[in-house]
Amino acid sequence: MTSVNRNSLQGKVAVVAGATRGAGRAIAVTLGTAGATVYCTGRSVRGNPSDLQRSETIEDTAELVTACGGKGIPVRTDHTVEEEVKALFEQVRTEQEGQLDILVNDLWGGEHLTEWGVPFWESSLAKGLLMQERAVRGHMITSYYGAPLMVARQSGLIIEVTDGISYNYRGNLYYSLAKISPIHLAAAMNEELRPYHVTALAVTPGFLRSEQMLEHFGVEEENWQDAIAQEPHYAESETPYFLAQGIAALAADPQVAAKAGRVWSSWSLSDEYGYRDIDGRKPHWGNYAQAQGLPVN
Repeated sequence: MTSVNRNSLQGKVAVVAGATRGAGRAIAVTLGTAGATVYCTGRSVRGNPSDLQRSETIEDTAELVTACGGKGIPVRTDHTVEEEVKALFEQVRTEQEGQLDILVNDLWGGEHLTEWGVPFWESSLAKGLLMQERAVRGHMITSYYGAPLMVARQSGLIIEVTDGISYNYRGNLYYSLAKISPIHLAAAMNEELRPYHVTALAVTPGFLRSEQMLEHFGVEEENWQDAIAQEPHYAESETPYFLAQGIAALAADPQVAAKAGRVWSSWSLSDEYGYRDIDGRKPHWGNYAQAQGLPVN
């Protein structure tokens, strides 16, 4: 499915928080393709979906990881509940003898919480705060319990997945706060983790063709280009596996510490590591947005 080296992460242990669908699922599967053992976490399990009421589950993701050559382990976890996160990492500590090499924070759950076009004082405060609960506080709790395993072994990589490469406004106050915060979390965590040889950084996709976005446009991955008539910028969209391959490349890069504390885009990682999207394309949202006069947040 991807162009990653199937042995590049052999023997590595990863936790992908928010692995149910979208970029999280692709990241988990791609790390598995590279040979890693991947704990796939999220709220949606078979017979008990999250409040998003979608069909994807962490069991599905874990099975894909295993089918691609890794070892997928599903662990139902609400990352806003401290005790559940603590239990997750205790499980990792016990089962993997304290080894944790990669932690990917891809928690979101804000798809139905963002009220585009509504000023913050007229929108739902409850929705705005819940977005921060999931996309900021959840990330903080997860790193709080995951980092000690890495610090103890003086090795590891924490990746914050966000939307955008800047601190610019993203069209909605609550959404902006939720997506800018992981960039600073990565930078700040890295300052405190650096003495322990643990690296933290942030990554972003471009215009993502997630399951939910495909559904929004009424298309499937096989005919995604039909959506360009509705949204011309969709022509430069990318599958979740485009960013996922960049993350696998970062995790396998012995010089990854040189990238610490910054935010990296799927297109810049593609330029550096030389991979293509799984459909053979090489989308570059940065160049496209600049040519179209769009802000590259």
